[in-house]
Amino acid sequence: MKPPRTTSPATDSAPPLKRALTTSSLYFFILGDVLGAGVYVLVGQVAAESGGAVWAPLLVALCLALLTAASYAELVTKYPRAGGASHYAALAYGPFLGFLAGFCMLAAGIVSVAALARGFGGDYLSEFISLPVVLVTVVFLTGLALLNARGIRESTRANVVATLIEVGGLLLVIGLGAWIMLRGDGDPGRLTDLGTSREGPVGAVLSGAVLAYYSFVGFETSVNVAEETRDPRRSYPRALFGALLTAGAVYALVGLAATVAVPTEELTTSSGPLLEVVRMAGGVPTELFSAIALVAVANGALLTGIMSSRLAYGMARDGLLPRFLTAVLPGRRTPWAAIATTAALSLLLALTGDVSTLASTLVLLLLVVFFLVNTSLLVLRRDTVPQGHFRAPTLVPVLGALSCVLLATRIEHDVWLRGLLVLTVGAGLGVIAAARSRRSS
Repeated sequence: MKPPRTTSPATDSAPPLKRALTTSSLYFFILGDVLGAGVYVLVGQVAAESGGAVWAPLLVALCLALLTAASYAELVTKYPRAGGASHYAALAYGPFLGFLAGFCMLAAGIVSVAALARGFGGDYLSEFISLPVVLVTVVFLTGLALLNARGIRESTRANVVATLIEVGGLLLVIGLGAWIMLRGDGDPGRLTDLGTSREGPVGAVLSGAVLAYYSFVGFETSVNVAEETRDPRRSYPRALFGALLTAGAVYALVGLAATVAVPTEELTTSSGPLLEVVRMAGGVPTELFSAIALVAVANGALLTGIMSSRLAYGMARDGLLPRFLTAVLPGRRTPWAAIATTAALSLLLALTGDVSTLASTLVLLLLVVFFLVNTSLLVLRRDTVPQGHFRAPTLVPVLGALSCVLLATRIEHDVWLRGLLVLTVGAGLGVIAAARSRRSS
């Protein structure tokens, strides 16, 4: 059997990216992307699905995310280059599935940035100033693109500050939850409330884990900056697992605080569930949380924008997207063409407001990507590289692939219909990309 390719004809002449990320900056990159805006709004919905005890589906989601993260750690340290899931699927299965994986990631990333841009100009900002959403969106996305183009180092420095603010807000919620308990206003009995009128405890926890899983996605974006990491084989596994475990611990404590401090009925009906903890505790201005949420939204959009542009660059270098996307700034060595193109697409979606249809398929698209990543690892086990790399037990990618199937079965029917539409478009474009790749090889 012919071994899988480790290079492609389109890759050799593309200019390399600058290696500027250290282990600590990569750790903050991943942590900042995982600790995004999702946790500030999803806690109530997770409680509604699980029956009240938020901590259980959060921990289940963490365990499932760690399975796929281990597969990423092996593949990144074995093939440290931009392109991520698209590159791995192309090596394992060829250009068609390579393109489909990249297309799903790009669709999810571009829509996510557009949705976050719209969110930035919404209710949180209106706590301080009233501006047209269109104006805010244009300025917001233009500013993010310029920061992204300036350099990965500058972007990650901004991410470190934003991540500290986000974590500070979550630690505040944890502290306020403990204070509510100490003064006798909390109800620890709610910590064992699992199950709803529709489902028993196990089914309810799994349904809650689908939403909670969204709070952990973001770690996969770091794959696309592995080529800009100084020592990815040593740094990446440490940063990845460290960031996920940190996020898991913070989320679990936030879930405990929210469950104990706020009655389940109030938690599930609130659009700002963590703000209910602040209100219940008293003494902290609610505007403070609006400011923290704005930072979380902006940081999530910045990091997702970095991912999307590096993914587009990597796919173009593999011959799966137009070659002009590999253009980099001579001095900064950042992929300016990919940054401009992905930012323009996000702006188009944000200005039209037609993002809800694709936004609801985000988790499904990522589950497709994660399934391909886990199975690609199994296929690529027969491919050897001269350098040492992280190696996960064989059972891990198997369980990772099965976890994607399990979570996909918990996704609603109408979301599947929208997701299949996106996948059909991606498959059509993938056929064209595969044919072009065969002609050029």
